[in-house]
Amino acid sequence: MTNASHYNATVVWQRGSQTFSDNKYSRAHQWVFDSGTSIAASSSPHIVPLPYSVDENIDPEEAFVASLSSCHMLFFLSFAAKNKWIIDRYEDSASGTLEKNEEGKLAMTKVVLNPEIKYSGETPSKEQEAEIHHLAHEACFIANSVKTVVEIK
Repeated sequence: MTNASHYNATVVWQRGSQTFSDNKYSRAHQWVFDSGTSIAASSSPHIVPLPYSVDENIDPEEAFVASLSSCHMLFFLSFAAKNKWIIDRYEDSASGTLEKNEEGKLAMTKVVLNPEIKYSGETPSKEQEAEIHHLAHEACFIANSVKTVVEIK
């Protein structure tokens, strides 16, 4: 068995002068990572209406989609480099669907990755690129951790 790696994030919310017990409080909070990076977060305005959510802050659902996309991309880049393909740009307009699952609970049921890749030099065939996407999906730690369907277009 390999050694386990541990990752930490600190989530901080403060009531301030809000009443709280009336359920009319801001869901704005901070995500603080071990690097010192702090990200303004909030509930999604699709879940908790404005003004109690902050539309410009990152919400957990967006972060979930981004983490799947990022993990997939990092493995794709690694596998492409091993195949000597040179990638100039990788952009993914990923999207997630939040809906009731088979148990009737709200869940992120599907994430669709839409990567667009620009190569220099030799370009892989569509079949080769699809195989690298398959390998990246199989290797992605985040995809291996969830029940969500992850589709690569």
